[in-house]
Amino acid sequence: MRERNEGQVSSRDFELGTIEVNALNSVDTYQAKLERQDTHKEEEREPRERWGNHIEFLLASIGLAVGTGNVWRFPYLAQKNGGGAFLLPYAVMLLVEGLPLFYLELALGQRMQKGFLKIWSSIRPYMTGIGVGQIIVSFQMTAYFPMVMTWCMYYFYLSFSNPLPWAQCEDETNLCCKNDSAAYMWYETNLQSTPSIDDTGEFVPAITGCWFVGWVLTYLCLFKGIQSSGKAAYFTATFPYLVLIALFIRGVTLEGAVKGITVLFTPDFKKLLDPIVWMDAAGQIFYSLSVGFGALICFGSYNPVKNNCSRDAAIIALINCGTSVFAGIVVYSVLGFREVKLGIPVKDLQGGPGLAFIAYPTAVAELPLPQLWA
Repeated sequence: MRERNEGQVSSRDFELGTIEVNALNSVDTYQAKLERQDTHKEEEREPRERWGNHIEFLLASIGLAVGTGNVWRFPYLAQKNGGGAFLLPYAVMLLVEGLPLFYLELALGQRMQKGFLKIWSSIRPYMTGIGVGQIIVSFQMTAYFPMVMTWCMYYFYLSFSNPLPWAQCEDETNLCCKNDSAAYMWYETNLQSTPSIDDTGEFVPAITGCWFVGWVLTYLCLFKGIQSSGKAAYFTATFPYLVLIALFIRGVTLEGAVKGITVLFTPDFKKLLDPIVWMDAAGQIFYSLSVGFGALICFGSYNPVKNNCSRDAAIIALINCGTSVFAGIVVYSVLGFREVKLGIPVKDLQGGPGLAFIAYPTAVAELPLPQLWA
């Protein structure tokens, strides 16, 4: 009887083992079929350009993320929204929305190997509107951002002057010029601001010429696609850091620098109860990381499909946010010096391009060989 039961058990075990083996073979066959389908789809796709190497992708992505938002928007928002306390909502928004969305866009482009408009229409036809919206946002950025490049080119052109035009006042009879020559240079010479919006001012040939040069440089960076823009990133993404480090070294050694940095990082935790502070932190993350514009999807689509995009997203996002804090230290060290020298309170400032085009020229004027650094 026992032998019979043992025989039945062995027979049953054998049948179960056979079923299990067949099931595993079926799974392996199905996985192999999926892999063949993926390979077939890869072969059917049009050849996609690739970055020259992974460093080019990282530098281009850092250059996309790190920009004006780090230099003139973050320092102003930090001081306005509680100083050091603002770093808490900023870090929370980075973890909650910044990193996940940054990773999502890189992963979509990398997996689908397409531009953002084709990707959204491939996922669902009714999601094409998301891609259209990203095109509109990118167009708006393209419409106004070249003007920022124009101002930079104009200051570059003026940097060959000796002495620098913002380092001293040319009109000694003008009290505003005598009190703050860098601010006077920005508002009166560069912007040529007028009393009302109805007064458009005069045509400025120098600004127009710099605008044209800016577009020519943009074309030279893009005319060969990522093959040219990837090589340009070696300079465009690294040189600003060299200048920023030089300005940091000079800025923290200026008289009053500690006072300015203290204003930036002195925490006001009561501000954290204000929802506007959290909204500003979320907006800064979106603006600074360039999430939602579609550019990250395009950058990711030029990577190999099996690239570690989660690692890339973390590296780029952390470098971007670290640059914001670093740039804030540079800006407020100069603002502290300006308060000592000119009596203008550190807190008496507004965000925007003026923060960069006033604070940084002031710091450059204090460096040895200012024309070189300008």
